[in-house]
Amino acid sequence: MQKIAVFPGSFDPFTVGHENIVLRALDLFDRIIVAIGIHSTKQPLLKIEARVKMVNRVFESYDQVSADSFEGLTVDYCRKVHATHMIRGIRTSADFEYERAIAQINKKMLPEVESIFLLTTPEHTPVNSTIIRDIIRNGGDASQFLPRGLDIKDYL
Repeated sequence: MQKIAVFPGSFDPFTVGHENIVLRALDLFDRIIVAIGIHSTKQPLLKIEARVKMVNRVFESYDQVSADSFEGLTVDYCRKVHATHMIRGIRTSADFEYERAIAQINKKMLPEVESIFLLTTPEHTPVNSTIIRDIIRNGGDASQFLPRGLDIKDYL
């Protein structure tokens, strides 16, 4: 059976921290889908199509990684793509508590899918999409927090 991992999130924008999690997960899975969720309560900086394009650009040389968008429950998306795992990045202890609760609910709703937590590397711990989005909205240079070669202006 193929090991298919879904890495869900809003990824608005996709940061070096997100990229690092995917790169470190490559050896663990046959296929990784960066699943960009549509959240009605968030005020996005980037359109969903731009985020999908951004992630596909970052991983264009990795055949086992793709980006997709979805609306609704992550467990329903996992069923749709026959995922065996969900990947979540953990930056802080607060992240762990939040992600643990979600993983336990997901496990009840979809027992056949395992959640895998990857700790962020120390240099990426402060990188947070909300903060990066604020830098961009206020005209700051966020390039050091985005994957190499990405120009955020190409996606706005």
